[in-house]
Amino acid sequence: MKHVIVPMEERHLAGLAEIERACFHAPWSENALREELGKGIFLVAVDTQGTPIGYVGCQTVLDEGYITNVAVLPQYRRCGVARALLQTLAQHAQAQALCFVTLEVRASNAPAIALYTEAGYVPVGKRKNFYRAPTEDAVLMTWYRTSADTQEA
Repeated sequence: MKHVIVPMEERHLAGLAEIERACFHAPWSENALREELGKGIFLVAVDTQGTPIGYVGCQTVLDEGYITNVAVLPQYRRCGVARALLQTLAQHAQAQALCFVTLEVRASNAPAIALYTEAGYVPVGKRKNFYRAPTEDAVLMTWYRTSADTQEA
């Protein structure tokens, strides 16, 4: 499955809103996504025609990163898209000297937890009843920049 990871641009927003609707109970709107343009690290996986098939959003505060969403269209899952998004995000986080990047994931979402673990995220806590529909705890997972990462950046 051929795809390229690019920074989010205005032209991606309608496609990202579609991804949101396909992936989440409470999707972000196109306008909410537009508000993130030029902020943080928002990366889009596009297919060979330039159509968005997945994305990762990471808001940044000083030297910290907070992933808002990782989403891939259902038909493109298990094709390496999310893995590529997380790897590219780590490169951007290193280049921006972020000390860590953290996220929440549903406690029952074993495939996502495995993906994040493979990408270097470690469980650091829980948020009780964080998710709705259904109500569920979130596992907090964090990627930490290491001294080796700092030397490579």
